[in-house]
Amino acid sequence: MVDILKEILKDIPKDVEISIALFEAANIVLYTKNREFFLDNNGVIKDIVNKIKKRIEVRIDPSMTVDQEDAKKEIEKILKDEAGQINIIFDSQRSQVVIEAEKPGLVIGKSGEVLREIKHKTLWTPLVKRIPAIRSKLIENVRQVLYENNDYRRNFLHKIGERIYANWVNEKKEGWIRVSFLGGARQVGRSCLYLQTQESRVLLDCGVNIAASGKDAYPYFETPEFNINALDAVIISHPHLDHCGLVPLLFKMGYRGPVYWTAPTKDIAALLCLDYISVAFKEAKKAIFSATDVKEMVKHSVWLDYEEVCDITPDIRITFYNAGHTLGSAMVHMHIGNGLHNFLYSGDTKYARTKLLEPAVTKFPRLETMTLESTYGGKDNVQPSREECEKQLVDVIKNTIERKGKILIPVLGVGRAQEVMLIVEELIRKNIIPEIPVFIQGMVWDVTAIHTAYPDFLNNQVKKAIFHQDNNPFLSKIFKQIGSGKERQQVIEETGSCIILATSGMLTGGASVEYFRELADNPRNSLVFVSYQGEGSLGRRIQSGEKEFLMDAPEGRKENVSVKMEVHTIEGLSGHSSRNELTRFVYNLEPRPKKIIIVHGESSRCLDLASTLHKLNKVETTAPKNLEAVRIR
Repeated sequence: MVDILKEILKDIPKDVEISIALFEAANIVLYTKNREFFLDNNGVIKDIVNKIKKRIEVRIDPSMTVDQEDAKKEIEKILKDEAGQINIIFDSQRSQVVIEAEKPGLVIGKSGEVLREIKHKTLWTPLVKRIPAIRSKLIENVRQVLYENNDYRRNFLHKIGERIYANWVNEKKEGWIRVSFLGGARQVGRSCLYLQTQESRVLLDCGVNIAASGKDAYPYFETPEFNINALDAVIISHPHLDHCGLVPLLFKMGYRGPVYWTAPTKDIAALLCLDYISVAFKEAKKAIFSATDVKEMVKHSVWLDYEEVCDITPDIRITFYNAGHTLGSAMVHMHIGNGLHNFLYSGDTKYARTKLLEPAVTKFPRLETMTLESTYGGKDNVQPSREECEKQLVDVIKNTIERKGKILIPVLGVGRAQEVMLIVEELIRKNIIPEIPVFIQGMVWDVTAIHTAYPDFLNNQVKKAIFHQDNNPFLSKIFKQIGSGKERQQVIEETGSCIILATSGMLTGGASVEYFRELADNPRNSLVFVSYQGEGSLGRRIQSGEKEFLMDAPEGRKENVSVKMEVHTIEGLSGHSSRNELTRFVYNLEPRPKKIIIVHGESSRCLDLASTLHKLNKVETTAPKNLEAVRIR
């Protein structure tokens, strides 16, 4: 075994006093007492990085940083008032200062000149984070959990590095690779894939099936090959509950390893998991995990940017690529065995530009095997164009306004809600539809606030509006938050025509169910489905034409609800790729994979897409069932 830290220190000049050398997950951090080396190492570190192909950062020894009060005054003096509101938080253990700012670009400066000045005058290493344009208590709480646990995280990140580099070799490894499907195979819900090599055990996604109940809602953790005590890492592709909803349960079960995801996914997943507990409480059910478990999940987070390469075990290196599905959604490229095999876990993808996001990436360094979702992969899943969908939405809104009705759009709190918000904002701004209020309830408002914290993950058009035109569409005056039951009743009883965006998107719980119960029997109103409706969900039953329902009402009563409102489905606004987009995505992949594993779809759609892709691309395809294992190498 090669000790990578000792190998690095061999190439450091003798007069450079390195006081500490440790890991921060896959990154290597050297603390020095040499001020000049900290500020400018004259290419020494660059040469070592080129040699070992690992990221190395130099920081000043904690004993040498400028006093925190003096450093804070110096930073405020450098920034003046140009960056807007700023919060300054010191991490003394790691010689870092976090600067939260309304305008982070001004904190960074042209080519990083302001950061260099802060570093030079205070000897603290600055990290810059954006303050959301809409205040988010959730983001503040998540960041506070991380700041409060700096000491713990320093040790935790070092342990990850020790595991990654325990059997470090810079050469190709031989061996086998197999993936077991603990959920999400021939179904939509509870996505959970378990990847094993001779060296590593990794979980890709860990979701819940919202439309199911009991054990049918959870992945098959009781399968013989799954051992939580042997689990090296968890990787989450995006923050929808069917992909991230049971991560806190892993921590309740004793897991204390890393969870890898993008920063927006981390924040939104924490919000959704807390909301999952809240919904269980409101339905008088016992939640399967607690807020403490969610906090542990946050404490053990490692977040990566798109196209940032990161080792996660001795033989697995991952890179996230934009999946186009929702804010921060990622396809996970896994470079296994230092070139032995390249596997792409696609998660959920959207291979089309939307109002919110750029389309899924199709170019990868190497690719042999991949998974592909098939939510809309069946031969009948031909969706209309975005233009046709928006025209359909315009017609529904105009017709409903003319008859003085209300438009209820049940939405996934993440993605579809913000997509619809941007569409409606543009329609009103361009006078295509009359200006009416858009009421937002449930977690949608909080998730939208998180969107304003990460504009870099949005598409180029929205980024340009926010950064260069100071025109954030999410801040439009048409959007109004509903924060209480009393306000909801006012919207239902007193407000005229309006659009209501409320979770959940399948009418399985949340504010959308309450609005539906109150609005369903009025033929002037409209119900518009814009996202997938799971088998067995109330949304699917309404979509299928059922007209009478016995529903829970306040004070424990039951109430007969007749559906007299107009019901519309606009499938082309989904964050999932249509059948045509899926086939085009595979056709445009570079390089072309040798094997495609079809998952995340109803059984008939998985099988149909597998058959079609085999015929079109002459590649091996398979559509496994839950509990099946596939050897990919």
